[in-house]
Amino acid sequence: MSRTEAPPLPEPLRVPVADSHTHLDMQDGTVEEGLARAAAVNVTTIVQVGCDVKGSHWAAETAAAHPSVHASVALHPNEAPRIVHGDPEGTARQGAREPGGKAALDEALAEIDALAALAHVRAVGETGLDFFRTGPEGVAAQEESFRAHIEIAKRHGKALVIHDREAHADVLRVLADAGAPERTVFHCYSGDAEMARICAAAGYFMSFAGNVTFKNAQPLRDALAVAPTELVLVETDAPFLTPAPYRGRPNAPYLIPVTLRAMAEVRNTDEDTLAAAVYDNTARAFDF
Repeated sequence: MSRTEAPPLPEPLRVPVADSHTHLDMQDGTVEEGLARAAAVNVTTIVQVGCDVKGSHWAAETAAAHPSVHASVALHPNEAPRIVHGDPEGTARQGAREPGGKAALDEALAEIDALAALAHVRAVGETGLDFFRTGPEGVAAQEESFRAHIEIAKRHGKALVIHDREAHADVLRVLADAGAPERTVFHCYSGDAEMARICAAAGYFMSFAGNVTFKNAQPLRDALAVAPTELVLVETDAPFLTPAPYRGRPNAPYLIPVTLRAMAEVRNTDEDTLAAAVYDNTARAFDF
């Protein structure tokens, strides 16, 4: 089996569900094909997430063109230091970049602010902190960007979508200090059960991705087990985090049923009940 081959379509869900976080612009095939495959297994709604200015414009345009797509716009936590300090090496997806300083960050944030005003843009994110990819020199730019996104979300009454990688305590600190928006979503929730209780007390939504199915992810399953039903979402983060048994192959919204069924097992509930709750929660979180 080729690692690049798309996994087969799972058995459709009986109850419609929403993918609360995906990146269609990084997936193979057209948007229409991706949405059709998702709809075939009863994944009827998706949230398309932008990670930079260009991707956020694309998310907004795609949501405007497709009723089943809602957009979230932001500068990814790793994007902020790249804008400020430059990126001489570049990455596979993005070329090298000259340092732009604070002025360039302010300019990019102004574009995100303008996009966040659009009706079909339902959220601001993914924003937050990532201490996995960005070293200490980038932390100040990340936090400045994070705080600006919190303000943008509150100003426009939009949900806030959090990217938190190896930065739990600092993300919670900034949210408490700046004052979290009314609707805040921890995308690809990565904390433990103790953190899930803290998020629940604050009313933060926790969105679980395919990594909840990974063998070494018991702390994640423990967190899912204690998260209140009304705060649980499901996502693909596609093309990343493909659920087992397809780990390492390309992910897409049509694989949501695989993750949702695993989640239902962890929570000791039936998939229809969980799917219905997750759809309602996603509609509440993103106000659609």
